[in-house]
Amino acid sequence: MVDFNGIVVELGKWIDERRLHHSIGVSRCAVDLAKHYGVDEDKAKLAGLVHDCAKCLSLEKTLELGRNYGFEADEISLRNKALLHAPIGAYLARDLFEIKDPEILEAIACHTTGKEDMDLLDKIIFVADYTEEDRNYPGVEEIRRLAFIDLNESVIRALELSIKNVLERGKLLHPMTIEARNFLIMETREEEMKHSVKSLKKQGGRHA
Repeated sequence: MVDFNGIVVELGKWIDERRLHHSIGVSRCAVDLAKHYGVDEDKAKLAGLVHDCAKCLSLEKTLELGRNYGFEADEISLRNKALLHAPIGAYLARDLFEIKDPEILEAIACHTTGKEDMDLLDKIIFVADYTEEDRNYPGVEEIRRLAFIDLNESVIRALELSIKNVLERGKLLHPMTIEARNFLIMETREEEMKHSVKSLKKQGGRHA
């Protein structure tokens, strides 16, 4: 049985009040999405709650933890501290909260950049982070609406908005984000093609 109250208390020692409030919101949103898509709700709740556990660490402390964990950051992440907190957070969550489930840890690790071939929990945490109730930015309502209709499309919209924001600020774009978007688009198009072929076969059968 997971002691969620105990985790909130411990989490409060690592992140500030604003970030803790956000994390609780992500956890709630993740549970709602998990219910909708038939994913383990406790996994979603836990991943959402601790996904930002490394967010408030200094760059020095983040890099120190990375070295201790044997994590080798790529050049783009080293030039943008915001990209480091997700993978380091997965290691920290494992040690701080004794989380051993690889699906939860992976969802934490990729919640900022996304990745190629994300599983359902990955997508849920990614979208919950973008759409929790206190998020308020142009485009969030559409991403929030799509989250319960077409999760893949919701992730694509969130990725594209993230790419747009990164480019507008003149920052480096992480290749994992591009790979995540491209994979989902190709997967979606493939499903659409299969559906079209099935429809054509049905129509052909009726005319035979």
